[in-house]
Amino acid sequence: MSLLAPAQAALLADALLALHVGIVAFVVLGEALFLVGGRLGWWWVRNLALRVTHLVLMVVIALQAWLGALCPLTVWEQALRRHAGQPAYRESFIEYWLSRVLYFDLPWWVFVAAYTAFAALVLMTWRWVPPRPRRA
Repeated sequence: MSLLAPAQAALLADALLALHVGIVAFVVLGEALFLVGGRLGWWWVRNLALRVTHLVLMVVIALQAWLGALCPLTVWEQALRRHAGQPAYRESFIEYWLSRVLYFDLPWWVFVAAYTAFAALVLMTWRWVPPRPRRA
């Protein structure tokens, strides 16, 4: 017997989806801001902890694609939706809109190529806009 009621599982699934979109936004928009901020001299784009977090996320995403693995957040969200008894056609407002931002119906190799290219861009940004450790 599960500890979650179906309504709670659906709410948690929506929260996971929102978190997932937030992580994607951090990776994509963060990269754009690091590049722009490097050119404009923004000090925070060189924050080492922020940049390490960004790099680790992108490397994990690219590795998952190469290994053919789904993101754990996707797996958990899908399991919660099944527990909630939500068929694919009965989506919440949050699921409807955020899933359109996050999920695309493309061949797997497209994702592997895109994630690999983006990971390479993230690594190159470390050379163009190198992070700096915090001074004591």
